[in-house]
Amino acid sequence: MVRPSSLLPCLLLAACSRGADESPPAVEPASAENDVASRFVEVAGRRVRVRECGPTDGVPVLLLHGGRFSSATWEESGTLAHLGGAGLRAVAIDCPGFGESEANDLEPVPFLGALLDRLALDRVVLVSPSMSGRFSLPFVVARPERLRGYVPVAPAWIDEHGDALDGSSVRTLVVWGTEDDVFPVEEAAPFAARFEDAETLLLEGASHPAYLDRPDAFHAALVRFARGDDR
Repeated sequence: MVRPSSLLPCLLLAACSRGADESPPAVEPASAENDVASRFVEVAGRRVRVRECGPTDGVPVLLLHGGRFSSATWEESGTLAHLGGAGLRAVAIDCPGFGESEANDLEPVPFLGALLDRLALDRVVLVSPSMSGRFSLPFVVARPERLRGYVPVAPAWIDEHGDALDGSSVRTLVVWGTEDDVFPVEEAAPFAARFEDAETLLLEGASHPAYLDRPDAFHAALVRFARGDDR
């Protein structure tokens, strides 16, 4: 069966106590690592919304999104700021035809390849919830050399691309919510088994967009994985 196609401002308040006649606490400017920037880039002549955070020389993490969401979700959830603050280069996009990105004639593999070229990104950690499996799964199959790691979150389109993934050498962190009512959590283990080097993170009590229900656990695991702290 083929399955169909997921603001926190980065400001730090100065911690202080004050009396009744003292001025309000000052707002400190955001650090470069925690400041989320937003822009458009062109890929094959079509605009793509990009949100970025973190040092340009950090390990690059490219965040796609689910069908009901956009790159803004990663800003609102604090994910971009958290990754940037951890020294990673976090980049989130609106997939073609979603959010503020224009539809694009390119197929998923050439689109992601052209996007990485346009953003001067290589060897990325690719984060891909739900619908965005349509983009990420064929890319993992076709262009594994461009990936440092893969973080699928209950991805769609496994049935279309699963067999081609068997034996993939791409280092993978499979994330799933135990209360996912779209794709049952029982699918996590056989999916992870398709990769030579995979671990599974089950987020207890979390629904399909598990990263929104358990953001602290998700962020901690993603930072560890992207940094390769377990290597």
